[in-house]
Amino acid sequence: MDVDVIVLGLGPGGEDVAGRLAEAGLEVAGVEANLVGGECPYWGCIPSKIMIHAAAAAEPDWQALVGRIREATDSWDDKTAADRFTGKGGHLVRGHGRITGPREVTVGDQVLRARRGIVIASGSEPAVPPIDGLARTPYWTNHQTIEADILPASLIVLGGGAIGVELAQVFSRFGTEVTVVEAAERLVALEEPEAGELLAKVFANEGITVMTGAKVSTVSHAGGLFELGGVRAEKLLVATGRRVDLRALGVGALGLDESARAVPADERMRVTDGVWALGDAVGKGAFTHMATYHANIIVKEILGEPVHPAEYHAVPRATFTDPEIGSVGLTEAQARERGLDVRTAVGDLGTRGWIAQAEGFVKLVAADGVLVGATFAGPSGGEVLGMLTLAVHARIPLSRLDEMIYAYPAFHRAVSPVVRELTAGG
Repeated sequence: MDVDVIVLGLGPGGEDVAGRLAEAGLEVAGVEANLVGGECPYWGCIPSKIMIHAAAAAEPDWQALVGRIREATDSWDDKTAADRFTGKGGHLVRGHGRITGPREVTVGDQVLRARRGIVIASGSEPAVPPIDGLARTPYWTNHQTIEADILPASLIVLGGGAIGVELAQVFSRFGTEVTVVEAAERLVALEEPEAGELLAKVFANEGITVMTGAKVSTVSHAGGLFELGGVRAEKLLVATGRRVDLRALGVGALGLDESARAVPADERMRVTDGVWALGDAVGKGAFTHMATYHANIIVKEILGEPVHPAEYHAVPRATFTDPEIGSVGLTEAQARERGLDVRTAVGDLGTRGWIAQAEGFVKLVAADGVLVGATFAGPSGGEVLGMLTLAVHARIPLSRLDEMIYAYPAFHRAVSPVVRELTAGG
């Protein structure tokens, strides 16, 4: 099959690119080995947030949640998404696609050739650590966790990153005995230390056991129980990050290193002549919003429209625990590693926090008179993140932020005294 563009992977970013290019009149082949729509609507963002919302109810109902997830995912049937793509004029090719030459992708015994080029939108898969015995056990990844219809009595969560802590709190609130095992010295180790300390305190109050600095060397499964690090439980969720399999994609045919963690893409998402890449494959953050950000650039690039080059100084991140951890840009440690003249300030949630009896904090990281990073931990942390992301993205001077009117007693007003502390310090 000869087409204008081959999109390798139809997750959120790939589906966006393929659909928009097809609507623009290009002949597009979208290659997908799993479900059209990708990880986010079936096993990631959408169902996990449904679980979080359900777990926050006064009397959480597990069976009602199971039904809601099946409704939201169409019981893991992608007909609606597939029809959406083909309805725009796209050609859906089912199967694993591998790059086998310049502007060429092979799917089974079918060879696709692209007149304009290939878009690598392969997404990622759970990274399972090479722990002795683990591969021989019926462990869960996020897929089996989201699909579970029976609530386990006990659960070990291996990994205290965003996915791990979100799902740990969900299952705990439904009555499962939960233990989080994390190799780093704190939870959500890529975020500010204050975020990990806050979650550890909250988890302790909710009865979730947290083991940090825990190096797991073996995992066993016998008598219906998993055992690792001296802990036993009915189920084990492995939430130790994600990986991109560049070897399976065949990027060696493009002269790229198949053992790398990501493909090298420039500010216009170009990998090489006739090849673009987006989302997880680029290694700038495994977020749906990153994939769709890249997708917009690629669509404009291919259609010859004006393109603003990709920028990564204000990447927003949200961990949807209770309290939510919303962050953007650099952490204090990252800013110092870059040799910036760093100044920080930390504050509480102010009047609204006292009214709501909510725990949390605001931390701002500044350099050269502007914010380079920020974290808001508390109720609606992901929403308050919006104003902080804008401030970091637009490099709004601290003096100008100090002049802004902050609504009282909204949560975002807690940012104001922290800004004032930074401006007062110079």
